[in-house]
Amino acid sequence: MACLVLLAACAKRETVPVASSLPEADPVTEALGRSEYLIGPSDLLTVAVFQVKDLDREVRVNNAGQISLPLIGGVHVAGRTVGEAEAEIATRYRDRYLQDPQVSVFVKEFSSQRVTVSGAVKKPGIYPMSSRLTLVQSLALAEGLSDIGSERNVLVFRTVDGERKFARFDVAAIARGENEDPEIYGDDLIIVDTSAGKVTLKTLVQLTPFVAVWRAYR
Repeated sequence: MACLVLLAACAKRETVPVASSLPEADPVTEALGRSEYLIGPSDLLTVAVFQVKDLDREVRVNNAGQISLPLIGGVHVAGRTVGEAEAEIATRYRDRYLQDPQVSVFVKEFSSQRVTVSGAVKKPGIYPMSSRLTLVQSLALAEGLSDIGSERNVLVFRTVDGERKFARFDVAAIARGENEDPEIYGDDLIIVDTSAGKVTLKTLVQLTPFVAVWRAYR
């Protein structure tokens, strides 16, 4: 909300350089740089053991990154891919109870990695990230820009080294292949400005401690 208040503060527009990339996110969100989703706290998992229905469970990953399963108790799954979680659970069952367990894990709710898309888009909201996403793909989750959305003024906010920073992107140039489509990380905030020019970037820069990011991408 604070970002939206700043964006609505003034009617005079300031020309700000368009960025081609953003610094990598903090380690907590850096996992989305990988090609496969990593399980995290609060994710809801469905765990099934082939032909052993009594062991099937729907479990939520706790804050310690663990799930609790019948017979084997707590299993640490946070930071692991689905395949790695399946292998770990199968090993635990094999070591104690089953000869050749076939375990499948399905992520029913992606709660730990999300991107927020706001501003002049058709469907603002918080969207789960099941795999790697780019800026254009993230905007597509929100059904694209609204009729008053500005393709030249799309802001991406990110936590870098414990500080909230941002950069401005021109998605029209990205669509034409002139600029790179930047990768989006978990907990990024995307805000689309209005094309009518009612929102100013000058005010945003003046009232927030993010100027160094702009200088880095001039």
